[in-house]
Amino acid sequence: MENFVNKVIKFRWVIAILIPIITIVMASNLKNLEFEGSYRIWFGEESKILKDYDNFRAVFGNDDAVTIIFTNEEGIFTKDALTSIENITRKLWETHYIARVDSITNYQYVHSDEEYPDEVVVEDFIEEPENYTQVQLDKKREIALTQDIIVGKLISKDAKTTMIAARMTPKAGDDPAVSFKLRDAVLEILAPEEKKNGYKFFLAGGPIINTSFIEIAQHDGGIFTPAVIVVAMVLLLLIFRKFSSMIASILVVIFTFLIVLSIQVLLGFKLNNFTANVPVFVVAIGIADAMHLIWIYTMARKKGMDNYTAIHYSVKKNFLAIFLTSVTTSVGFASLGISAVVPIQTLGIATASAAILAFILTILFVPALLAILNPNIKADTKVQAHNNHPFAVWYTHFLQKNAKVILGFSTALFVVLSIGIFQANVDSNTVKYFKEEFPFRVAINEIQDKLTGPMTYEIIVDSKEKDGIKDPKFLNTVEKFYGELYATFPDVRHIHSLVDVIKVFNDVMDGSKTIPKSQELVAQYLLLYSLSLPQGMEINDKMDIDERLLRVSASLNLVDTSKDLEIIHWIEDWWTDTPYSAVVNGQTVMFAHMQHDVTATLINSISLAVVLISIIMLLIFRNWRMLPLFIVPNILPIALVVGVMGWLKIDIDMGVAIAGAIIIGVAVDDTIHFMVKYIEARKCGDSLEDAMKYVMSYAGSAIIFTTIVLSLAFLVFVFSDFNPNYHFGVVTASALIIAVVVDLVALPALLMIIDNKEESRLL
Repeated sequence: MENFVNKVIKFRWVIAILIPIITIVMASNLKNLEFEGSYRIWFGEESKILKDYDNFRAVFGNDDAVTIIFTNEEGIFTKDALTSIENITRKLWETHYIARVDSITNYQYVHSDEEYPDEVVVEDFIEEPENYTQVQLDKKREIALTQDIIVGKLISKDAKTTMIAARMTPKAGDDPAVSFKLRDAVLEILAPEEKKNGYKFFLAGGPIINTSFIEIAQHDGGIFTPAVIVVAMVLLLLIFRKFSSMIASILVVIFTFLIVLSIQVLLGFKLNNFTANVPVFVVAIGIADAMHLIWIYTMARKKGMDNYTAIHYSVKKNFLAIFLTSVTTSVGFASLGISAVVPIQTLGIATASAAILAFILTILFVPALLAILNPNIKADTKVQAHNNHPFAVWYTHFLQKNAKVILGFSTALFVVLSIGIFQANVDSNTVKYFKEEFPFRVAINEIQDKLTGPMTYEIIVDSKEKDGIKDPKFLNTVEKFYGELYATFPDVRHIHSLVDVIKVFNDVMDGSKTIPKSQELVAQYLLLYSLSLPQGMEINDKMDIDERLLRVSASLNLVDTSKDLEIIHWIEDWWTDTPYSAVVNGQTVMFAHMQHDVTATLINSISLAVVLISIIMLLIFRNWRMLPLFIVPNILPIALVVGVMGWLKIDIDMGVAIAGAIIIGVAVDDTIHFMVKYIEARKCGDSLEDAMKYVMSYAGSAIIFTTIVLSLAFLVFVFSDFNPNYHFGVVTASALIIAVVVDLVALPALLMIIDNKEESRLL
């Protein structure tokens, strides 16, 4: 170790110049940094969920659309409102990447001809609304409210709110650039209508959520990274009161995240909502290492050591501890690499490499910079030996006196709060990833409150034979399914399929809104309907080419994914009791099924991190009796925080799932610094009391200060509009604060009881 530090000091100028140059060269690649926000980023290319969805789209076309919602308190059936709807509908048809547009004006109205009652007419519901009188529009309103196909879908039951749905061309939503182009094109179409009539339009749909994901990632990455760095700089200045100490720590983390991001770009990765936060994680990782190194260096200088001797002393005292903390932190992040959620995978791998890189830069750059700067830190005669430090004496006495009470209280608190774990609910609904006031979320709430369910299930029913969807027995089963689904789940707001079209035709032709008893008549209705439709409004998206599979679309309220999965399982189970079968597909269903991946990430990553960290600790210290002392204090914070979330009914999302593994990796740092110093003192023959004083002098303050810096850094995320980031920040900061209390209160109290002999039982 002495030779290593000597070489760092000898080549201090080379190190201090070369590392920034390497960083600048690599950072030049950041000009190619891109963001991605397509729904596909959440799934691996081999994901069964993604493959099933792609197969669905191959048969039935793209279910992705831009939806436009607006409310007119005077009602939709006014000249101004309908003219706006017609203008928007027409312009959307002319927009690139749009395959079909559905609105109240171009709804294909099926009715009998007034002059020839035996003839069926299929036509746009309203053409050139400016030519209608208000009496005629009122009549149209009455007719519209009898049309089950559109009420609760295209218009609200009070006829004051309407939706315009612009379905996209195949695979258009896969490219984030297309999402931005399409969103901007729609906004350009809406601008004149907003200005002319003062309408407030709300946008939802795939392109809107894609662009929202990207814009939030860019915003959070651009705002929070500088904010965290500024917060860290201020805190470091307050703690060390030396510009040189602050700048040494900050430069390490800046170099680290610039290099890590550059490597990501070189490997072809794009930033997403989670990897955009890599710089913040790196700040937390790098500052923890640098703070411990500089803290001991500062203490050494105050004890009267010269610059080089203090550098030797600090590196010797800290090398093992910061090496272990870097490895365990890396393991904590790397455990996220097993997640089936791709953004979490990439975050885990990137930050795991950052933890190791931060260690290397800390152990090289910080000593080199200190050797060059030689901070002016005067010897302080008031700095006493660790065993006479007033706070250390009080701290040790307090622990000795209250050890059993502390452990008893800690155990009781743990048991009570941990019960909440069994009440915790996992939710991977991507709409809920946005805060209530975010524009996309506002649009979703507007749809749900005033029109229909904003989420959609695409239910593909298999009639089991070619042309089977025309069989009246099959169609009656579908109709029965409608009724039971509505009755069982009030969150289901609207269901539609070709069954509704067939019933409308039968009503017009036979005066009965029922399913015909003849398969031939059903076939005639469908043929007549398809021949009457204008180009682009065909029904091939409602059935497969063999007319065996029927697509049933159900609109539902926004519910958590546990409820989604319950409804999905109910639907598929319902059809198993019939001669037919059904599967549920669509983007809502994709993300509902991702709940399992979020849960698995939380459980598996924590479990893997615990196992790997245990193995590392066992290999280093070769003492299995010490393993619980390293692991238990770091599982407790997670258990307590998740337990509190369960009691408070706060859903667990991706942010919390990520936090679990990170808390293990980062919080164990405190335990390692504590235990390394404790073991060091006990091996030197210190009594338990003196060992505790030694720990508090050489590690306690640094542990407290790093926790303050890290907690405040992560708390910056509470200002994010992206709920997983918000939850991550709150959960991580809370858990780290709990961890430091456990490490500096509960862990020492436990040691007071189990290791209270003059000769340590643990060594």
